[in-house]
Amino acid sequence: MFEKRFYYLLKIQYLGFRYHGWQKQPDVLTVERMMERTFSYILERKNFKLLAAGRTDAKVSANVAYVELFLNDKPLPENGFLEMLNANLPQDIRCLEITQVDKKFNVIDAPKRKEYIYVFSFGEKSHPFAAPFMINIAGMLDIDLMKQAARLFEGTHDFRNYTYKPNPETQTIGTVEVAEIVLNDVYTANFFPEESFLFRVSGKGFKRHQIRLMMGALFDLGQGNLTLDYFKSTLQEGNHIKLTRIAQASGLILQDVQI
Repeated sequence: MFEKRFYYLLKIQYLGFRYHGWQKQPDVLTVERMMERTFSYILERKNFKLLAAGRTDAKVSANVAYVELFLNDKPLPENGFLEMLNANLPQDIRCLEITQVDKKFNVIDAPKRKEYIYVFSFGEKSHPFAAPFMINIAGMLDIDLMKQAARLFEGTHDFRNYTYKPNPETQTIGTVEVAEIVLNDVYTANFFPEESFLFRVSGKGFKRHQIRLMMGALFDLGQGNLTLDYFKSTLQEGNHIKLTRIAQASGLILQDVQI
């Protein structure tokens, strides 16, 4: 018998520190797995599927992310479902909105712009409570040089050197709308260091580990391990350089998604 299908767009946010990323994997805790368990419990059935607009890596957080729910047979309850969902989700996952969409909606193609931020500090070691939100670099960083270099990512470039394990078919030409390092006034806490910074990057989309490779190169530059000329050469088309420093994941936050 044909089952009617219903489609919903979920706007969610989560702290990624204890999860192995979004995508469900065997024997590890992921955001998708926890959301599936919660929906199964509330709906008392498993005739549904979740599909995210993008996947985050282990320990990466999301201030805004979108997930499409494909639900067979019966629609969601009209009243009180969002509150019930949040009451049963773990404390580090929250659903902000649920909107019904039609079958023509494609959550993969829907994002027009994604903004990521990477939060970091340097010098004296941070309070351990800051670990889920920012990375601390021991010693000094040349922040002014890093700010200058960050702007070089803006525009259309061949980001092959900032693409994790590309193959010959991988499309590595991309456009970065904004790339900047600024003082962090977005996330604050009384256990954060007195001064911290964030690397803000926005564009249509990014390859796996791309922003963490960008941040790793900026850290190497700030620590004096790279020169600015060498840094510039990593963005020259046809100049294949194997970058080995991938910045730690827990400083990275998917800050916003525009659909």
